[in-house]
Amino acid sequence: MQTAGMDVVLSAPSPSDEADFIDAVRASSGLHGPWLAPPGTPELFAAYLERVAGDDQASYLIRHRACGGLVGFANVSNIVRGGLQSGYLGYGAFASHAGRGLMTEGLRAVLGSVFGEVGLHRVEANIQPGNTRSIGLVQRLGFQKEGFSRRYLKVGGEWRDHERWALLAEDFAG
Repeated sequence: MQTAGMDVVLSAPSPSDEADFIDAVRASSGLHGPWLAPPGTPELFAAYLERVAGDDQASYLIRHRACGGLVGFANVSNIVRGGLQSGYLGYGAFASHAGRGLMTEGLRAVLGSVFGEVGLHRVEANIQPGNTRSIGLVQRLGFQKEGFSRRYLKVGGEWRDHERWALLAEDFAG
């Protein structure tokens, strides 16, 4: 487990996290609503672990230091090296720890990792316009809105519009 901020710790997702993760996903369905569909079965969790093991991924579980419970998860996917040094940030909070600032702290630690040891220059987050909690989260972290993508990503079986938010390494206030 990697130390992050004062109240959270980061770790890489592993098979031993399956039960905790699936329980947290199931307990958080109301929070996730139409915004995301995290892996909520053993089969989907196994596929998730396989996907995040790729060289073009950096994946994190965020746990509350005091109780060890899952706060959320974050994945930086489609990492492109060379002159771009960029990736796409996806994340989800879990209901058991929502509304306490722990996800903000956890994502700040994730960004510190991807701008530091992973060596990225730019991270982009694509968020559905109605997801005001998620938009507030990236704003607190310093992301800037760069645009709008119509029918950008298929979520819950439907193509959904997204706002494009981005953060550059030199603008990250860690």
